[in-house]
Amino acid sequence: MNSFVFICTTFLNASINVCTRVFLLVLSASVYQGFVLVEVFLNSYNLVYPPYFAKPITKGQYYVSSIVGGTVTVVATKTIMLNGFMRWLLRFLVSLIAIGVRPLTYLLTVRRTRKCPPPANPALFKSATTLTNMIRNRQITSEEVVAAYIERCKEANPYLNAIVEPRYEQALREARSIDKMIASTDRTPEELGKEYPLLGVPMTVKESIAVEGMSNDCGTVRPSRVPATKDAAIVSLARAAGAIPIAVTNTPQLCMNWETYNNVTGLTMNPFDQKRTTGGSSGGEAALISSAASIVGVGSDIAGSLRLPPMFCGIFGHKPTPKLLSIEGHIPDCLDSEFEEYFALGPLCRYAEDLTLLLKVLRQPGGPDVPLDKPVDVSKLKFYYMEGDNSNVTDKIGSDVKKAMEKAKAHIKNTYNIEVKELKIKNMEHIWEISIRVLMNIRHVRNIYTDPEKRDQWVSVWPEVLKKMVGLSDHNFTCVAYGPLQKFFDSLPKSYYAKLLRIFEEIKQDFEKALGDDAVLIYPAYPYPAHLHYRVYYKFLNCGYLTIFNALGLPVTACPMGLTEKGLPVGLQLVANKCHDHLTIAVAKEFEKAFGGWVPPNREPVSV
Repeated sequence: MNSFVFICTTFLNASINVCTRVFLLVLSASVYQGFVLVEVFLNSYNLVYPPYFAKPITKGQYYVSSIVGGTVTVVATKTIMLNGFMRWLLRFLVSLIAIGVRPLTYLLTVRRTRKCPPPANPALFKSATTLTNMIRNRQITSEEVVAAYIERCKEANPYLNAIVEPRYEQALREARSIDKMIASTDRTPEELGKEYPLLGVPMTVKESIAVEGMSNDCGTVRPSRVPATKDAAIVSLARAAGAIPIAVTNTPQLCMNWETYNNVTGLTMNPFDQKRTTGGSSGGEAALISSAASIVGVGSDIAGSLRLPPMFCGIFGHKPTPKLLSIEGHIPDCLDSEFEEYFALGPLCRYAEDLTLLLKVLRQPGGPDVPLDKPVDVSKLKFYYMEGDNSNVTDKIGSDVKKAMEKAKAHIKNTYNIEVKELKIKNMEHIWEISIRVLMNIRHVRNIYTDPEKRDQWVSVWPEVLKKMVGLSDHNFTCVAYGPLQKFFDSLPKSYYAKLLRIFEEIKQDFEKALGDDAVLIYPAYPYPAHLHYRVYYKFLNCGYLTIFNALGLPVTACPMGLTEKGLPVGLQLVANKCHDHLTIAVAKEFEKAFGGWVPPNREPVSV
């Protein structure tokens, strides 16, 4: 009898627990969906926020703050276990937002029909490596190159809205100074190349990375302009090598989105189709480089920002081995000493050979020993592939990405007679949750709630949430949502996080063992090509394809694989062990040679 009562009680408790979790997930999803619909609608139509909504905020602030804060704690403690069913339910509930957002995105993008004209100037079709060599050999002047890119910026940016602030006149003056130096020097081109590897080449910089005198607000509305007082470390290195910044480019506010828009510069559009996203947060860089309005640039990556925009825009990007490049001078910054293990600055470009050039110039003194000049024999490498994490949270890869992967595997097999084997990692289905938890456990990232007087503390979260609810906040939804989301994760039991970390250590060891010193993993960057603007709000769970490698700290090259039948870029991630960046770049060069690499926008599509 006692056993029967025990079994019944256990079953009842388990049933109540599951039902509670389901209810709380449904409730949380409903609130999220309401926020998203308001954000998308208001952002697109630039509505004037009614001032009479301000009064209820101050009245109800205390009461709602208490209720919301208490609810966050309850939700956190009741949804800690993301088992298979819960992962599926989470995906299903977030997908429900598509019911409202999908038709809205059609309406909001129906008039975006202008096509970015393809580039015409022959100078725009040469790599930075080639251009700097031509400049040193006096085959072309730096002023001619810089002027060509400035004219292309002026032509393309009205279709893209990618530039936050140009510095055209300053860039031309710097180019003329370089030309005068070259004309008067008695040094050989080789000697100039050793001292100035980027001599005379224009570049662009993501607005979150400081360029002295240029906007460095990172998409945040401020009472007055606050320009950068000095160059970020990598910008300083690029300038010392002879590069010339010509513009800073758009990013979502504080880099906190996979869609590039903010309340200062607005929405950045994909050069292949204005209706579609560039990704984020390095979307401005990717759009400008893809349209041939820039040859090389630098961006940042905490959750795929050097890989998703290149995939959506058809260019190369590289998330380097942690600490290879200095992150000094980036906004937002962080007080957590572990930040650099997951966050990186890195290069974006149209030609794979420029990745090596840029990394050699931008690497910080005393950083990890990455043999960027080491020759790589692709025929001696091992190749693996994975189509996803089997978490039931992310979408399965679509037919376009599947074709790109099959094309890559077939090339390796047919060219080098190497079988590309499927890599199977134990507990891989947990990596989505683990990577999110690991990244959310980073402490003291600068955000809209950071106390300006005490960097390691926050001001109250709920007043800004309430302002956002009634349309009175100057901040974007993702920045506002970061506060409640962080509180949610902080409320979770530490014991469960410790369990996840134990599983994570096993996964890291399995990856390290499998990749060794001579292997490259082919992995999707996203399940499908660029989607319509704002659809990220019900597709954001697919960030798991990207965050996994931030958490693992592995170097990744984003590699374009041509265009789909609809003329949209598709690409893949190439992954290697730490300090083996040269392997992924070598394979990217191999695929570029085989499949053509970057394709100019709005020319005849090359089907994959």
